[in-house]
Amino acid sequence: MVTVMALSGCNYERHVQNSTFDYGSKKKGDPKMLGSRMYGTMSGLPGQHDNDWFEYSSLISNDVSNINGVAGAIVMLTDKNAYVAITTDWTATGTRKTGGPKEQNNGGTTEGVYNVDNGSPYWNNQRVATPYNSALTINDHNEISSELKQTIAIHVRKLAPAVQEVHISANKEFNNHMVQYAQEAWAGHSLTPWLSSFNKLVKHQFVGGDEVPPPIESQLRARAHMNH
Repeated sequence: MVTVMALSGCNYERHVQNSTFDYGSKKKGDPKMLGSRMYGTMSGLPGQHDNDWFEYSSLISNDVSNINGVAGAIVMLTDKNAYVAITTDWTATGTRKTGGPKEQNNGGTTEGVYNVDNGSPYWNNQRVATPYNSALTINDHNEISSELKQTIAIHVRKLAPAVQEVHISANKEFNNHMVQYAQEAWAGHSLTPWLSSFNKLVKHQFVGGDEVPPPIESQLRARAHMNH
């Protein structure tokens, strides 16, 4: 009986490691890592992030949001690539490669406030990730578990098989830019005016581009000021 229980325990542990509740164990034969890498830079060609158009995909965003370990996802498709902004949560372990400093202070949830430092109950709905009472972010996309990125990329490619590359980030600023593009799409507005801004954003995030576009709301304010 002890032997049976021990075997059951081993089988259960292996089942969890092979499942999408654990992105950190990297045991040999883990089905999440079988096959070729499906995310990140594949071609190495210059101009891979010079996209001709981009659009928000509600279908893929919802699909990726339902993956264990992902709190929410915003997915943009272009003529070349898929770009995925995620926040993470506690529904899976090992989403981050190393321990690293926690980027969110969620202490305010027990205090009935949003910002535990100043007691403010208010949240800016143009930000999907903040330092307070928020889903979790990971500053450097290279620190996201390769198993989680592979899992996400497989989901994306299943629904958008034509994409050349799948780029994934859990960076706070990247999420907050992406949600503003998504809000424009949700409002029925064309994303064409934001193409240059979007390309600057993805180049900065994934190939070390030196320019970060200002947030959409500040660009809209500047345009309104000029019109007056």
